[in-house]
Amino acid sequence: MGNIHTTGPNEALIVSGGCCGSTKKRTIVGGWAWAWWLVTDVQRLSLNVMTLNPMCENVETAQGVPLTVTGVAQCKIMKADELLGTASEQFLGKSVKEIKQTILQTLEGHLRAILGTLTVEEVYKDRDQFAALVREVAAPDVGRMGIEILSFTIKDVYDDVQYLASLGKAQTAVVKRDADAGVAEANRDAGIREAECEKSAMDVKYSTDTKIEDNTRMYKLQKANFDQEINTAKAESQLAYELQAAKIRQRIRNEEIQIDVVERRKQIEIESQEVQRKDRELIGTVKLPAEAEAYRVQTIAQGKQCQTIESARAEAERIRKIGAAEAHAIELVGKAEAERMRMKANVYKQYGDAAIMNIVLESLPKIAAEVAAPLAKTDEIVLIGGNDNLTNDVTRLVAQLPPSINALTGVDLSKVLSKIPGAKA
Repeated sequence: MGNIHTTGPNEALIVSGGCCGSTKKRTIVGGWAWAWWLVTDVQRLSLNVMTLNPMCENVETAQGVPLTVTGVAQCKIMKADELLGTASEQFLGKSVKEIKQTILQTLEGHLRAILGTLTVEEVYKDRDQFAALVREVAAPDVGRMGIEILSFTIKDVYDDVQYLASLGKAQTAVVKRDADAGVAEANRDAGIREAECEKSAMDVKYSTDTKIEDNTRMYKLQKANFDQEINTAKAESQLAYELQAAKIRQRIRNEEIQIDVVERRKQIEIESQEVQRKDRELIGTVKLPAEAEAYRVQTIAQGKQCQTIESARAEAERIRKIGAAEAHAIELVGKAEAERMRMKANVYKQYGDAAIMNIVLESLPKIAAEVAAPLAKTDEIVLIGGNDNLTNDVTRLVAQLPPSINALTGVDLSKVLSKIPGAKA
């Protein structure tokens, strides 16, 4: 009876023994194999990558400084038939942990040996070179076991005597010194460069400003020339436009005048015809009737003139005769009045002063009435002056009364009063 065994790509199947006492050994990766019970031996070997952490504590360097170094290594069993056979001879029947321990001890031994040949600075400053050296020295030994070192790196390097710290401080001081010097030099160079850049920038700025000013001046001059040309063209265009407009307006005005002339001519013709029509109408309606009426009136006037002349002559004769009669009558009346006055004078002469006094007394009321007539129309009389002036005014008024009566009647009142017994002028 038999059995079938399979394996994947990350595992090697090692088949040894067989029928008829065969001692041949086969290695199968990613395949299958037939094994006889109780006759064929089948074992498996892992081909996975193994991660190892080699560590060397307090290993003295070439300077006698104890260092502790830790690293990381990636290893695996190689798949080549010859190397896989070698690995199976070395590790077949062992666990993965045992395989890791064997490889780890080999790596740590080489790491110790190489660490003793280097200085602290070489180990600390160039870890990649140190790791490459360890990988190069250990690779043949582990290769003879069928093991391949895929990678080896130094994880950490430190010591318990503060050597690295002191080295770091010194290095840090140097670095700081160099850094400060570099910063000072950089600042100096930066200041110089900045000054040079500023100078270059100012030169460029001045040059640019000069060019800008020149270009601005040229632009303004060119613009002024353009503006002058444009203004000249505009003025010429405006003048041409105004001249053309004036010509057009003059032409329109001439046409309007011609139209007015034509209209006036037509109007004159119409008015002339209208005048002729009105003349004919007036002749027919006014002139002829007026001439007839004038002739009639003239005839009537001539008749009336003759009548008036005759009437005037008769009236003049009548008036002459009336005037002569009236003159004779007036003459007679005058003679009668004169005779009456003569007779009255004789009577007055006979009666003497008494008759004259009677006439004066009869006349005084009439004189007083005539004097008081204007005063009747006066609402208020205001006399200005004191008591003495009022007396004087009244006295003066009374003194002027006889002359007034004399002027009105021809009678001297003073002489008449002086003849009255007991009266004083």
